[in-house]
Amino acid sequence: QVRLVESGGGLVQPGGSLSLSCAASGTIFSIFLMGWYRQAPGKQRELVARIMSGGSIDYADSVKGRFTISRDNAKNAVYLQMNSLTPEDTGVYYCNAEVAVHRGTVPYDYWGQGTQVTVSS
Repeated sequence: QVRLVESGGGLVQPGGSLSLSCAASGTIFSIFLMGWYRQAPGKQRELVARIMSGGSIDYADSVKGRFTISRDNAKNAVYLQMNSLTPEDTGVYYCNAEVAVHRGTVPYDYWGQGTQVTVSS
């Protein structure tokens, strides 16, 4: 069983910054991909940013230049630094990881419980 635990989030004014962290624990052989998704009220969950085990990164167009994703493979952790936040960034942010629990097993998607980010004056 793999567990993802998020921390960070909260309420911030427009133009402010927040930092999110997520750590994976449990039976883990290898983590291929870690990332962040978000879901605003009434909208579908969308990719924010993801980082592969080799270091390649994808960002949603809406966050490029403002958000930075990073990863600590030794700690099975992923981080999201969010700057220049706007009300459109408001939503529940979910940590995601593609994890193989044993050598040779098919990787499976795991999700955190979500953390609320609210950008409002």
